[in-house]
Amino acid sequence: MDTPTTQPMKAGASMHKFARLIFILSSLLLAVTARAENWPSRLIKATIPFGAGSAADVVPRLVFDRLAAELGQPIVIENRVGAGGTLGTAAVAKADPDGYSIIAHSSALTIAPAIFPNLTYDATKDLASVLMIGSSANVMIVPNSRPWKTVQHFIADAKAKPGSISFGSVGIGSAVHISSEKFRLAAGIEATHVPYRGGSEVIADILGARIDFYFCPLATALPLIREGQVRALLVSTPRRVSDLPEAPTPLEAGLKDADSAIWFGVFMPSKTSRDIVEKFHAAGVKVLTEPAMQDSLKKLGVEALPMTPSEMDDLVKRETAANMELIKAAGIKQ
Repeated sequence: MDTPTTQPMKAGASMHKFARLIFILSSLLLAVTARAENWPSRLIKATIPFGAGSAADVVPRLVFDRLAAELGQPIVIENRVGAGGTLGTAAVAKADPDGYSIIAHSSALTIAPAIFPNLTYDATKDLASVLMIGSSANVMIVPNSRPWKTVQHFIADAKAKPGSISFGSVGIGSAVHISSEKFRLAAGIEATHVPYRGGSEVIADILGARIDFYFCPLATALPLIREGQVRALLVSTPRRVSDLPEAPTPLEAGLKDADSAIWFGVFMPSKTSRDIVEKFHAAGVKVLTEPAMQDSLKKLGVEALPMTPSEMDDLVKRETAANMELIKAAGIKQ
């Protein structure tokens, strides 16, 4: 007999719960919107997962210095190295997505999953692309004491003496390592990989002719080439580099699928408000299009690579898949 009274009571309770849920969701939405509108209201922490003085450190520092003024808040930089840059990347991937934790990374981001199978993050899902700073070529340099004048001469010599060639990199799975492996596979030569802790150590052994070649970042290679300390045989990019007009591209040298470039970009945790992402992106594009900034980046061997955040996300996915295949084919292991 009590059914007529209990049913309205249950329905009323359900409506009350639904209304409360709507209120909570609306409050959260308003809080997120307000946070995005006020961003940035305090300092931004930028992680660089590479050593100080490396190209992947110098390039974003240059941009962040100017970008801090544009955003009206300081950008504090922390170099958090270790495990191929994955420690710093993991920290930002799991950080609060409030726009105050960012990471300046390089194309090494797309290599790590193939080198470190037990990563605690997935860059294609846990990071949101924010700003593409630009890209740079690697230059294949050899000691001046070696006889090679062209890359064809080098390849012929390497094939004639299997196992006699060695090359350096700044670590297994680094971007310069990948450039070397792409070249080696395309050229069909054997070569021994010698990983170092940093670029300065690789340069020292190239100058001392203790290793035979190194795919060196352009900004580092140019002074050495101009001073006659090393010889440039090849650039890694699909187009020739204006500062090295005589150095051919891989395709011009008859090497298929050997192109590679280092790019530098900025990322945030994937759940960061799109309003914040777009606001950072707009400020970054404004800074990158300033003539003074473009001149400064060019001196570091970096060329503009205009790209939207969505296009960057697609690039990361494509390169991650491609590097998985390459590293498997090259037999690269940590």
